[in-house]
Amino acid sequence: MRKKEILYREMLTEAIESKILTFTQLALSKKFGFSLSTVNNALKPLEQIGAIEKRERYFQLVDAHKLLTFWATTRNLAKDILYSTRAEMPVQKIEGSMPPGATFTAYSGYRFLFNEAPADYGEVYVYADEKTLEEIKKRFPEKKGPSNIFVLETDAFMPERIAPRAQIYADLWNLKEWYAKDFLDALERRLFP
Repeated sequence: MRKKEILYREMLTEAIESKILTFTQLALSKKFGFSLSTVNNALKPLEQIGAIEKRERYFQLVDAHKLLTFWATTRNLAKDILYSTRAEMPVQKIEGSMPPGATFTAYSGYRFLFNEAPADYGEVYVYADEKTLEEIKKRFPEKKGPSNIFVLETDAFMPERIAPRAQIYADLWNLKEWYAKDFLDALERRLFP
């Protein structure tokens, strides 16, 4: 995942879950160890579309929905896929067989977060580091057929077990299955009532 996506996720997570809308470039730079120019470059398109407003010593997120939509449309989930395979078992059994260290996103992330699923689904998406990926490969070896397990490259700042709501949204936006829209609509209603 690109550095600017980590920044977008942080801003959205703070806004959605903690109602924090004011940030400084310096604080974000220090928190993630990114250069100030990286933070500044990530903010430029957000200012252009009116998602943030820069002040003298800080900036404010004025339209979280616009930022979330911008991130979702620029995200390239397929680029982050490290491994995919097929498992001939129900999706809940696949989820239950994932090792510790796997962070659920997309359909599974939504289901675990809200204890419901707006539609039936057949794929499991998780973020994993190298060690967790090796364990997933042992539990789910390569198999022919349409993949239903997708392992995405994680980053050092991804929470464990369930991805943040904004990450789940951006990932769902990038999926082509017809039921991704049902999940997106349900999540949007929860995020922006």
